Amino acid sequence: MHGVDAAQFRQLLGRFATGVTILTTRDVRGHPIGMTASSVASVSLEPPLLLVCVDRGHDMHAAMQATRRFVLNVLAADQEALSRRFAADRPDRFEGIGYTESEQGLPLLEGVLATIECDKQAETPAGDHTVFIGIVTGGSVTDRKPLLYYRGGYASLSSG
Repeated sequence: MHGVDAAQFRQLLGRFATGVTILTTRDVRGHPIGMTASSVASVSLEPPLLLVCVDRGHDMHAAMQATRRFVLNVLAADQEALSRRFAADRPDRFEGIGYTESEQGLPLLEGVLATIECDKQAETPAGDHTVFIGIVTGGSVTDRKPLLYYRGGYASLSSG
């Protein structure tokens, strides 16, 4: 299959500003697990579906394959450090992090712009990632400003 090289791909898609989320669920042992995810999109209104992409080499991948439910925690402008923490390759991402649990026992991060609770509906391989599709079953929102990712770095909306 032909396509642009990885550097050009990053440069091209880097011009597409995205919101930053942390995908959370519980692993097979019941421990909270999460990762920073910016490959997220709305799929359908009827039914309300979204997708999130997870690298097959990431520790979150096995948890997402095993789980039936997950949460997207949409980060607020002041949560860059949280995004970096959950993007790092470390086993203790939740240590010292404030979170509550949904009615289904899923980790909901504190202080986020929104939480989006999902039941997993499907998964499909896509290159070195798997696309997980979930039906949105609940969530909550605030009026805070979002954390954005643009051109390889973090950004936020200006106040003016």
